[in-house]
Amino acid sequence: MQPPRPTYAVPAAAVEVEYEIKKSRFIARVTKAADREAAMAMLAQAREDYPDARHHCWAYLIGNPHSPTTVAMSDDGEPSGTAGKPILNVLQHKGVGDLMLVVIRYFGGIKLGAGGLVRAYSQAAQLAMTELSTEDQVPYSQCQVVGDYALEQPLRHWLGQHSGQMLSVEYTEQVRFQVSVPDEEQAPLRAFVEGAGGQWVSDN
Repeated sequence: MQPPRPTYAVPAAAVEVEYEIKKSRFIARVTKAADREAAMAMLAQAREDYPDARHHCWAYLIGNPHSPTTVAMSDDGEPSGTAGKPILNVLQHKGVGDLMLVVIRYFGGIKLGAGGLVRAYSQAAQLAMTELSTEDQVPYSQCQVVGDYALEQPLRHWLGQHSGQMLSVEYTEQVRFQVSVPDEEQAPLRAFVEGAGGQWVSDN
């Protein structure tokens, strides 16, 4: 059986804040993104919402913030290292996973310089993260269980009481159940299944 994965904080709701310095507007938007596709969809939405902005700089951190599955960033035309990296640096120090942060910039006509850009993008990201509310991401795993027909209703009831889900049922001489449960419920589920005469087939 796979060891339980730890829970971690993720964004509970999207946040958007605005920061202005030397006539440049920085609009920071942060939201939950469980994978790269979700993060890129958020970026596309930001470009659609602010099509006339000069830059849409971003960073994302996917997975547990203490050991991320993947991270990425983009300066989107700003001098190298002045936008995406400062945004990502903020994300890496907040202890929140599965998030995408986009900072949209409207240039105000006054150049900020490399140091000024780093500070501005960092500040915009910090403001967004300060406003962000979080919730715990509970990791789920899938597994297969085999039993006789009499197991189905008790199993469905058990799953309902333990935040689990019946994904599929295959009826042959015995019944094969594909279920999804929080990681922390895997051991109790296995004990329940074997106590009811069923068989734990696999972790997926």
